[in-house]
Amino acid sequence: MASQGSTRRPKYQRIADALKAAIRSGEYGPGDRLPGENDLMATYDVARMTARQALGVLQNEGLVEARKGAGVFVRAFKPLRRRGIERLAQEQWGAGRSIWSADTEDRELVVDQIDVREQQVGDRFADVLGIAAEERVWARSRRFVLDGKPVLVATSYLPSTLVADSAITRADPGPGGIYARLTDLGYAPVHFREEIRCRMPSADEAERLLLSLGTPVIQIVRTAFAEGGRAVEVNDMTLDSASYVLEYDFDAH
Repeated sequence: MASQGSTRRPKYQRIADALKAAIRSGEYGPGDRLPGENDLMATYDVARMTARQALGVLQNEGLVEARKGAGVFVRAFKPLRRRGIERLAQEQWGAGRSIWSADTEDRELVVDQIDVREQQVGDRFADVLGIAAEERVWARSRRFVLDGKPVLVATSYLPSTLVADSAITRADPGPGGIYARLTDLGYAPVHFREEIRCRMPSADEAERLLLSLGTPVIQIVRTAFAEGGRAVEVNDMTLDSASYVLEYDFDAH
């Protein structure tokens, strides 16, 4: 018998709970199609809007994805565990490994879009980098695709006065990535700061990340500092929230 608390929950929430239970039990596995709006209307004797809201709950929680003209399917993608501290350790990039290898393990990560150009920094990150808005930076924009799914778009900004004519201005900066090259230039990162917030995506972000309707993104802005507190890079990252688990493991001091 349903508890009084459960009966007070809106119908769409109760339908969503039932569908989530069916997914957890294995009745619907990864890649399986869920009952559509018409099926839910008939099964639960509800209006179309209620059925749509129930499916929307599962989409917003990242459990399912809508495929235009085909229906709603259980997500087959395994979320990526982003180890926020371990991935930035110097022994990672200092040994010539990509910082992304700490997250992906043996899964295939591909950068399928990359654009490297010199431009004005603008107002947004000028203060962080300690330069004037009209000064030049090298901007490295990339899209990362994991197991065939876009999961992240990111743009790094580095002062031209530090990195001009270095490998950082090329599409492939070499083993260890830009942090290893900054070290070569005498500006090894010794401290990082990340600011994190969740929001809804812009139209461009939704298109580049192939996001289902209603899926929010996680925005992470990371600043890398060299010895003496000089900011040497700002990286503006937009993550598909349904594709990531953010993990931070640190000692209490």
